[in-house]
Amino acid sequence: MSLLAVEGLATGYAKKQIVFGVDLRVEAGEIVALMGHNGAGKTTSLKAIAGLLPLWSGGIIFDGEPIGQATSAARVRRGLSLVPQERFVFADLTVADNLELGAFSVADPTIAAAQREKVLTLLPVLAERRRQLAGTLSGGEQRMLGLGMALMRRPRLLLLDEPSLGLAPLLVERIMETIRDIARHDNLTVLLVEQNVRHALAIAQRVYIMRTGRLIVEETGAAMAARGEWWDLF
Repeated sequence: MSLLAVEGLATGYAKKQIVFGVDLRVEAGEIVALMGHNGAGKTTSLKAIAGLLPLWSGGIIFDGEPIGQATSAARVRRGLSLVPQERFVFADLTVADNLELGAFSVADPTIAAAQREKVLTLLPVLAERRRQLAGTLSGGEQRMLGLGMALMRRPRLLLLDEPSLGLAPLLVERIMETIRDIARHDNLTVLLVEQNVRHALAIAQRVYIMRTGRLIVEETGAAMAARGEWWDLF
């Protein structure tokens, strides 16, 4: 049974439909990339899975249970955690304070403290900057902090929206390596929205391609990489 199964997902904004009948699955422990051109519906799909947009039709099954009508907060409690493409940190608070806020849904302070130490081990740059104001971090470091805040909630499924956006190539490589390492060492499942094809394929086991709100291709990461060129898909 897939950890996440999306069935016939349709959604959009106001009266404008953006996503049409999307079916996708993510197995436990997988890194799956959702790719496509600007405006293809990738972020819209991710927001619907996270509960930030309503389902117009279709269903979302997480760990065998339907969550399509659940609130976004309820989905977080079930184990979904979204890292948006915006650098969402509290600029006037320290790195440590941001991580503490990331654990808002963890009721047991002992568990939250243990998770904080785990996150600081997984993301050593945050340990080095733990007393620094988040707003003074570099763009790449703020991305790492956003990732750390999401991990504080001890998610089972991490939804990542364009983690490479606006970053230099070396920082993109570092972010992708970090995502891959966390997934391996923390038994984390990842659904990744990304436009940087080569970097996404370096870590994804499977890939979906969207075009104008519909899925047009599902392949393994290896098969997608073997194509060599992807212009016809975008």
